[in-house]
Amino acid sequence: MAKEELLEFEGVVTEVLPEARFRVKLANEHMVIAYTAGRMKKSRIRTIAGDRVTVEISPYDLDKARLVYRHADTSARPAGGRPRPFVRRR
Repeated sequence: MAKEELLEFEGVVTEVLPEARFRVKLANEHMVIAYTAGRMKKSRIRTIAGDRVTVEISPYDLDKARLVYRHADTSARPAGGRPRPFVRRR
């Protein structure tokens, strides 16, 4: 059990930084540096500038966060609403 509960906020990725880090602007206009959570790395979820995300912040350090969820953007789907077919490359 954790000593303190994590604070959870929604924000928008404003800048992609090296080493799987991102600059995120939260809904309350606060800027934080977020790193990709292990589960997102394992699932190979890609995040780019402009994505809406959910971050967890420790109450001890309010300048660093962990990016835990990338919200699906329905407007980014290809025409027709169907995903592109899978093509295996060797």
